[in-house]
Parts: sequence; structure tokens; C-alpha cells
Amino acid sequence: MDLNAVRMFAATAQSGSLTAAAEHLGIPLATISRRVRDLERELNVQLLQRSVHGTCLTDAGMRLYQHANRGLEILANGERALLNDQARLKGLLRLSLPSSLTPWWEMLSRFQQRYPGIVLQVRTCDRPIKMIEEGVDVSMRIGRCTGHSLSTQRMLAYHHVLVAAPALLQRLGVPARVKDLHQFPCGVWSQGTTAYWRLGKEIFKPEPTIVTNDYTHLCNRALAGDVVTELPPFMTMEHIKNQQLVALLEDHPLPDLEITLHYASHPHPSPIVQTYLDFARQHIKHPARFDAHSTERTHA
Repeated sequence: MDLNAVRMFAATAQSGSLTAAAEHLGIPLATISRRVRDLERELNVQLLQRSVHGTCLTDAGMRLYQHANRGLEILANGERALLNDQARLKGLLRLSLPSSLTPWWEMLSRFQQRYPGIVLQVRTCDRPIKMIEEGVDVSMRIGRCTGHSLSTQRMLAYHHVLVAAPALLQRLGVPARVKDLHQFPCGVWSQGTTAYWRLGKEIFKPEPTIVTNDYTHLCNRALAGDVVTELPPFMTMEHIKNQQLVALLEDHPLPDLEITLHYASHPHPSPIVQTYLDFARQHIKHPARFDAHSTERTHA
């Protein structure tokens, strides 16, 4: 039995006419009339007697209304209880985030506006972590974490952008091919001492003037005209728009990266953890915050 059709039937019984029920529910009269007729066909019984003066219940309609009204009231009470539980949700949520992922802090701010009783404990870290040992409820990572005890929720995909300042390009020219980058000072993000860039189908091994695991510093060096570097797109979009940085070799894009959430596998996650996961999934609506070309990627 279609629950929406039952709701429309109950509203008609309470209002005394299809027209009044349509106005009360804010739906077209034709829709409510069709759905009630469909319900009558499904049950193979007449529920309403229609006349120019309105509608009244048949004996079968009265029996259905008595049962349906109690059921709808129970559902409404359940919905109110769930909303009240969300409003009262309180406790500590321990998160681990990659450094420099600025857009996610905006999402966390909206999350706390919605659930003011939840206290966030956030640690930024780019290394792999042992979530249980380090007391983390949900970890966000670029790429996938390995661990048999972890569940993974894929959020979205994006790719970094190779950039340089106009002043550097005026001095050294605009690279037309990947190998032209050998003429440029390069800044490289790395946890070690070496790195390479996969640009389209080509591999480029820069001879960097600086190696760091701090994208903010690399962005500042690029803006100063010191280096060519690759940066997360959310760091470059405004600078490219304002012509402070120029995207290079766009026909040789860097590989896609995934943003994923990881949490301990459990049939019934804590209400706070589940609420956070649901909120994150529902609010990844604007991948352009991450993607410099405003190209929507998939999210889970």
C-alpha cells in the first residue's frame, strides 16, 4: 500500500473534500484525486463517495481511515522523536584531517551550527594513523587507507593544478611541453626528498629548489614568482580568477585524487559518528570548491 496515497486519503477524510485536502497538503487537486483512485483500485474497494457537495467516507473508507489515522499518528510521533534526538545530540567527535584542506573546515562549521551539542576534537595529520590506538572516530584522507577493520566512505575526486605566477612566465616563457619545465625553478610537495609529477601520460622529475609538505608555503612561493608548483585546486581558484596565478599544461592533467572518510567497521556506529557521516555525504554538493575547472566528480 502506497503510504503517500494513504496520507492523501486521510487528509481528504479529515478535510471533507478533495479540494480542501489538496490545499492543506499543497499539492494539485488532480494529483490527490488520482492517487486516491489508485488506492481504491489497489484495494478493490470504494473508499469515498463523491458529490458536488464534497466527499464522505464509505463503510470501507471509515474502517481504513480509523486504522490509517492511528498509523500516521505513530509515524508522526516517531519523526518528532527523531528530530528531538538530533537536537539533543551531545558528545565528543574526534576527527583527523589532512593539513591545508580548507573547504572541510567550512563544512565542520555548518555541522556544528546544525548540532551545537557536538564538540569537535580535530587533529591535522598527513601520515597514516592507527585510528583506534590514537583515539580517532573518523579519519579523512587523500586516497585510500588500508586496514581490515576500517570502513570507507568515498566523498569525491579532484586533481591538483600546475601553476606559476605571470611574472615568472614573462621572464622564462610559457611551457608548451612537459619537458619545457626543466627551464623552470620548481617547488615540490613531498614527505621525503624526491618526487615526480605525472602530467597526462608523461612523467616529469623536477629538480626542485624547495621540497616541503606544506602546500600553503608552496602557494606563497608560487604567488611570489619563485617557482612552478602543483597545488590543490581550492588553493588556486581565486588566484587564477584574479590573474595572480596561471594554470599550466592543462592538456596534461595531474592524476585524480580521492577524498575518503574512514571509520571503524561496526554494524551500528555511534549516533554521533553516523550523523557526521550522513551530514558529510549530504553536503558534498559543490565539488567546484575542490575542482578548479568546476567539473563535478562522483561522491558517495
